[in-house]
Amino acid sequence: MMSETGVKKHVVRLSAEERGALEAMIRKGKGPASQLLKARILLKADISDAGDGWSDERIIEALETSLSTVYRTRQLLVEDGLDAALKRKPRERPSITPIFDGEAEARLIQLACSEAPAGHARWTLRLLEQKVVELGIVPRASDNTIGRVLKKTFSNRT
Repeated sequence: MMSETGVKKHVVRLSAEERGALEAMIRKGKGPASQLLKARILLKADISDAGDGWSDERIIEALETSLSTVYRTRQLLVEDGLDAALKRKPRERPSITPIFDGEAEARLIQLACSEAPAGHARWTLRLLEQKVVELGIVPRASDNTIGRVLKKTFSNRT
């Protein structure tokens, strides 16, 4: 933790325009709580003439947050700008790679809209699950995944 008199690596100096945008955001109270917290942190940490210039310790106590949140918010503002400081960084790729890409999804829909196999009145999720693997559309799939893909697109025929 940094002392009250410690030199800060990431000094917050907001322009009048940035300050106005942050104050308006807080006044409206709309948006994610994390975004409003970061706006408050930046306003309190601002050392410009219009700013409060609070220490990290005072901000942490007043806003009931952590040192890492205050530090990261300052760092993002200085290094990447106001938008980066307020919003979460989007993932570069999803945490789990989707089983069905666009082509596989289209083939599943085509299969689900086709005639049901002999001995069945209609396609079930389990039948579709077996058939997409058998046809090599995807290497593996669960009936739950099949259901989500079909629900997402349009189908309630299964």
